[in-house]
Order: sequence, then structure tokens, then C-alpha cells
Amino acid sequence: MAAGTATAVGASLLAGCAVLPGASGDSREPVTVMTWAPEGTPATNMPGMPAMAKAYARWANANGGLAGHELKVVTCNEHNTTVGASQCAKQAVRQGVIAVVGSYSQHGRAFMAPLETAGIPYLGGYGASDKEFNSPLSYPVNGGQAALLAGNGRQLARDCDRVSLVRPDTVAGDDLATLLGSGLAEGDRGAATDILAAEDANDYTAQAREALSSAGAFDAYGTGTGCVTAVLGDRTETFFDSFRRLEPEVHGSVRVASVLGSVGQPLLDRTGGKDGPFEGAYVTGWYPVASDARWGPMRRVIREHAFADNRIDPADTGVQTTWIAYTVLKEILESLVENGTDGVAASDVVGALNQSEGVETGGLTPTLSWRLEHLLAARDFPRIVNRYVTFQVVRRGRLVSVKEGFVDVGETLVQAPSAG
Repeated sequence: MAAGTATAVGASLLAGCAVLPGASGDSREPVTVMTWAPEGTPATNMPGMPAMAKAYARWANANGGLAGHELKVVTCNEHNTTVGASQCAKQAVRQGVIAVVGSYSQHGRAFMAPLETAGIPYLGGYGASDKEFNSPLSYPVNGGQAALLAGNGRQLARDCDRVSLVRPDTVAGDDLATLLGSGLAEGDRGAATDILAAEDANDYTAQAREALSSAGAFDAYGTGTGCVTAVLGDRTETFFDSFRRLEPEVHGSVRVASVLGSVGQPLLDRTGGKDGPFEGAYVTGWYPVASDARWGPMRRVIREHAFADNRIDPADTGVQTTWIAYTVLKEILESLVENGTDGVAASDVVGALNQSEGVETGGLTPTLSWRLEHLLAARDFPRIVNRYVTFQVVRRGRLVSVKEGFVDVGETLVQAPSAG
């Protein structure tokens, strides 16, 4: 009896319902989805995303499945390469998944074509590729790197007279300076100095020195505040190691910044917390800070169904994105069952996503709807429906909110110069 009570209580804590439909013995067909992410690469790695997907499936199936359907999750390592991304997409097609959910890849052109041909929706990607924001079969839950950089520009414009941006020398990184500059322009600041860097380097001393110089740190007669923002994924830590070695030369006269995904609470913890290089850093994110009570249901699922899997950190932005994407999937499947659809195909999921007037995520994002009237009128990012970010700062080694609630950067994105 105690075990049954605990299960029911755990389910009731999750936004939207108590015990899911089907717990009493419904026998609907299982549904299969895929979650992919890079693992074991020399650059960006997101092992927590497929691990979170597996934990979510264990929770869902322990509580009757999603709308009475057993949830089967197939995972794939896309290796942070175009070949890997394409192979994962083709595997998804072969296995007949109804959606790719809560995944990460920079290589949108490689994975979206096979999915589009098969009519498989890409639900809740991390937002690391432009294709996620212009493919009609992509359903993003955040504003991607575009929103983060535009928001970071807005955040830095308040305090920074000069800004240096260190970003990857990749196709995915090519738009970042323009987007950051759009945010800076709203605060009547000039464009940032765009500093390119290899995304898998082991030392960034040259880039750190250039960034400090451009921010005015080496000018003894400079006035105003210089800021350096770095967006290098996993290698952001390596960049700031190089930056910190130069810092005594400039007496800490430059403020540092980044975006979530490049800097997060796990990185702050392992680099010294309040005594680390990020104390006082400005950070722009998509979601509420990790300590927010709205993450409670996710934390409970991780605690009870991840079995001490150390790949899953509830403060990791990738893990959070996967959670939100599966939350959307749950609501969509429930809406299909309510409308009399028992067997679920990819086309059913696409139709339900296109017709939904709004999906709630427990306050972790605004209400999400991909209906035409809710899409952002931005030339390069028309599929953005969540144009909100959060402004955060590192205080005493913890990410805390600079201001309550979300900041709308939709107009900033609309006004940004076209990448084409």
C-alpha cells in the first residue's frame, strides 16, 4: 500500500494530471520516439538528454504510459557530425518513430531532410541549428541560440560600453555576432568585436588576449566598462581558463558573460563556485533558474527513476529542454486520445501540434502554440514561438535571476539583419 501511495503522489506532482490515462489497464499500441545528442566527442556533448528521455519513459510507463500508450524511447549518438546526425535521422525513419523529441544537433541540414521526407516531427530540439526554426516539421520549445544571443546583447547593453564576442568558427556560429549586435543596438551600443575560435581547441590564450584588448582592458586610459562574452559550448570552460591566466594583467577590469548551455550551474560548481572565474558573470537563459520550484516535478522523476545516473543533472539546460519536450509530447498524445485517436502515427502528432491552441509546461515556458498566428515574423527564424529569455547573474557561485519573469526578445529578433 505504501509503494502504491508513493507512486500516486509522485504522479500527482507532475503538471497537468495525477495518474495518467491507461493506468487501469488500457491496451493501446506502444508509441516509439527517438532522442539523440552528441556523446564522447572532443567538442560539445549532451549525454544528459538521452538519459533524461530514458528516465522519463520509466516514469511514464510506471504510471500507465502516455495516454495509455507504453512509451518506447530509442536513443542515438549523433557524434556532433553531419554524418552522425544523418544516420540518427535515418535510424528514426527505419524504426518508425512518431517523433524525435528533446534532442541536440548543430547539423540541421543533415537531419531535417530525412525527417521531412518521412513526415516525422522534430519536437523540442535544443535550438542549435537554423533548420529548427524554418522547417515546417520542427516544433521548438525555446528560441534557440538566436534568442539567447539577442537576449545577451540586451542584458550587456545596460552595463557594457564595449563588448567582445568569442564564438565558434562554424556554420552554426556565423550568425551569433549579428544577433548579439541586434540586442546591443537596442541599448544604443556599438557592435561587438567578433572573435572566431576552434570549437575543439585546448587553449584559447590568443583569443582571450584579443577579447581583452578589444574590450579596452589593456588601455590604461580607457573609460567605461568592457565585457567579454564567450559562447563555445563545452569549450567555454577552456576559454575562461585561458582568460583567467591573463586576468591579473588587467586587474579584473572586464566583466564576463555567456549564455546557458555554455555556462551553467554544473560548470560553476566544478570551477570553484564563488571563488571561480564566473563570479559576477551575466548569463542569459531560456528557462527559470534551476532552483525554481517549477522544476520540482522533473527533479522528482530524476530522483525516483534515473537510478543515480550521473549523466542527468537537473541544472543542465539540455536535460531541462528534454523534460519540456516530453511534457509537450504527453499533452499532445492525451489530446489525440481525447479526440478518439487510438493508434498514433507521426502524421497524427504533426496534425495535433499544428492545431493545438496552446500547450502548458508548468510555467517553465510561456504557453506554446505552433499555429500560424503564433509564429514569429522573423525572416531567419519563422518557427520561433517562444521568444522569451531570462536574465541571470552568478552570485556567490549560484545562478540567480536578475529580474523576475521572462524578457521578450521577439522584436530584437525581428529587427536583426538577415543572415542571408
